[in-house]
Amino acid sequence: MLLCMTATDLAVPRLLQQLVDQGIARRDMLQVAQTAAIMIVASTLGALLTVGNTTLSVRVAHDYGKDLRSALYRKVQTFSFGDLDRLQTGQLMVRLMSDVTQVQQVIQMSMRILTRSPLLIIGSMLLMIGISPRLGAMMLLLLFLTLGLVFIFTTQSRPLFSKVQRKLDALNNILQENLAGVRVVKAFVRAAYENERFGRANAELTDQTIQVTQFMAVLIPTMMLVLNLGSVAVVWFGGQQVIAGQFTVGQIMAFVNYLSTIMFPVVMLGNVVALLSAAQASAQRILEVLDIVPEVQNRPGARTLAQCAGRVVFEDVCFSYNRDCSEPVLQHVNLVAEPGQTVAILGATGSGKSSLIGLIPRFYDVSEGRVTIDGIDVRDITLESLRSHIGIVLQETVLFSGTIHDNIAYGRPDATDEEVIAVAKMAQAHDFILSLPQGYRTLVGERGATLSGGQKQRIAIARALLVRPRILILDDSTSSVDIKTEVQIQSGLEEFMRDCTIFIIAQRISSVLQADKIVVLDRGRIVAEGRHEELLASSPAYREIYDSQLGNRGVLHD
Repeated sequence: MLLCMTATDLAVPRLLQQLVDQGIARRDMLQVAQTAAIMIVASTLGALLTVGNTTLSVRVAHDYGKDLRSALYRKVQTFSFGDLDRLQTGQLMVRLMSDVTQVQQVIQMSMRILTRSPLLIIGSMLLMIGISPRLGAMMLLLLFLTLGLVFIFTTQSRPLFSKVQRKLDALNNILQENLAGVRVVKAFVRAAYENERFGRANAELTDQTIQVTQFMAVLIPTMMLVLNLGSVAVVWFGGQQVIAGQFTVGQIMAFVNYLSTIMFPVVMLGNVVALLSAAQASAQRILEVLDIVPEVQNRPGARTLAQCAGRVVFEDVCFSYNRDCSEPVLQHVNLVAEPGQTVAILGATGSGKSSLIGLIPRFYDVSEGRVTIDGIDVRDITLESLRSHIGIVLQETVLFSGTIHDNIAYGRPDATDEEVIAVAKMAQAHDFILSLPQGYRTLVGERGATLSGGQKQRIAIARALLVRPRILILDDSTSSVDIKTEVQIQSGLEEFMRDCTIFIIAQRISSVLQADKIVVLDRGRIVAEGRHEELLASSPAYREIYDSQLGNRGVLHD
């Protein structure tokens, strides 16, 4: 369609030359009528082709944007926790939305202006040289000068557009943080401070955008000046040749029309230079995400774990969040959890409790040593099959928009209502769910905002139980419920998960007194291991924790 559109555009000046020289100059009305009819047909055909080209290019560009967003989203889903630790949410949002839109617009324009303009320029220059080699050479020099201006502005504006996108990243990070933490902002009366912080980032984005826009605003007038000087030169030198009888009026009119045809795509190229520069910066940022190699991924030849007994072993495990292991979080950890055992992990904040259990489902990979399930290194098991045997209740409870039923059935969308209700009862969530306006069909707010912390934790526990895992990880999952409810939840777990290996991280020591094995961590090392009675007699670290919470009389301090 572009080729045909270009052909019709280039044909019109030639037809105009023929109409003037062979029709009007000779007073031949038949020739005028025939040529005018052909011009109308060519113009109409060009208009229809333009509509078709625009329709198709819009569809292709938006489909491309859809595919690119999907590719980015799927890529983010492959990232490990370590990858996500280094990428801010606001940055990923900008790259998924704003950067993709920038590239999508260039794709659409490449099938229209960016392809049509060179065709028009080349075709017009060849036809101008055919009419007058001398004037054509002059216009060719003028064209190179104009395209040189375009190149210079494109090169200089690219880093400016990169700065704009970085400012947009910063603004989105602040926006995302404030929307997620709006309750904290209000509780600490920090609205004025956050308004100032957002306003500062907003002003920086505005200033940077104005700077790059002002820079690009110089290009179009400069190009128009050069091209208009070219028009003056054509009329001056061409007019002299017409007066001298070396040129016809039709030829000078065709030449001026071809010059106008060149001016249009050149000016359009000038208009899209800003878009091209912005898209190039955005494309680079998109590629940065697509080129990331996830830290945790399936090894070549990784096997599927079809059956799982639930025996978990840590063998001389060391772990650091830094790739150079300069700040180890876990050091030489050796631990065995037999199938059906409940293993409780205690320790001060920052002792490495969550890091330890995060190695089992391979949220992170060990720096040294290995973690095995049923004697198999977890790195030799496919991620999907490994995690299908593990139920997890994370420290930060996350619920999704939708109904309570949907959130409980998140890991097993095909679960029956009876199965959902059964696990909700075990998690002590059934009664409060029934008290809600629509029971299990009640819609929860964004991230579960309409529910209390304890309610969200119980729904998260039910969600983990529904997948019937062989290994259950509870990372401080009952911190927001009262002791009575916690005891009832533990009783439900004992009935439901008799053959399941359970890891419990708890802040309250009363939560772990009945565990088969209690592990005390201190600065990334296991300093004590055993049952409650054994540790109370042999471990000063455990006894200190016990006395600080329960005291010598075994009652919980207020």
